[in-house]
Amino acid sequence: MDKFYPLIGILLIFVCTTIGALFVFFIRDKNISPKLNKIFIGFAAGVMLSASFFSLIKPALESNVAYMPTWIIVAISIVLGSLFLFGIDKIVPHLHIQENKEEGLINNHMSKTSKMFLAVTIHNIPEGLSVGIAFGVALSIPDNHALLLGALLLAIGIGIQNIPEGAVVSLPIKAETGSSSKAFLFGMLSGVVEPIAGVIGLLLALKIQGIMPWALAFAAGCMIYVVVEEMIPEMKDDDHDHFGVWSFIIGFVVMLILDCL
Repeated sequence: MDKFYPLIGILLIFVCTTIGALFVFFIRDKNISPKLNKIFIGFAAGVMLSASFFSLIKPALESNVAYMPTWIIVAISIVLGSLFLFGIDKIVPHLHIQENKEEGLINNHMSKTSKMFLAVTIHNIPEGLSVGIAFGVALSIPDNHALLLGALLLAIGIGIQNIPEGAVVSLPIKAETGSSSKAFLFGMLSGVVEPIAGVIGLLLALKIQGIMPWALAFAAGCMIYVVVEEMIPEMKDDDHDHFGVWSFIIGFVVMLILDCL
């Protein structure tokens, strides 16, 4: 059964995004309410930050490396992961939906819908990468059921937050295009990058076992960058309510519990 864990985990994060995208067929409003959006974003940010620390950085720090202190590897890799996402942010044209703000290289030939789609696709890369790397590390150590289970729980945690995230992506596209079917398709396709990144992370961790702490901390850096640069600003506004804050804390605790099971 253990050998099926990577397949189940990598597919799960994509399936959950697809389930979230299905909301466009059941929610009449074309735009998600600001309050609900803050709750969804806050929960997702809590899950991702918790996963970064407990599922990625912690095992990276606990790995045995002879050529330099592990904390130096982790620190460098977190910065490299953040720089990787920063570079993608500056190169790929995309649109931050809530702020209606464009980033990346200017491309006037791309539609607003395409730029919305790319914004979320960029966001999904570190999620798939982190799950794939976690499974790759687990498989590289023979008969390590605990690590495999931990990687599966990481996938479950990210999958849980992908459900509301799929809705957050698809509903604004529905508002832009006026088509539920097209919005669902874009929402589903935004999740395709997750299993692709997952397989890449899995193969890297399997083939180059010496990079294990580098890979884990790199994925954590990617996820932390997304949380700080995009998600935390979106879960706060001038209303001074605490919906986003409390959903962030709940998401953090849920992922912490999953990681400790």
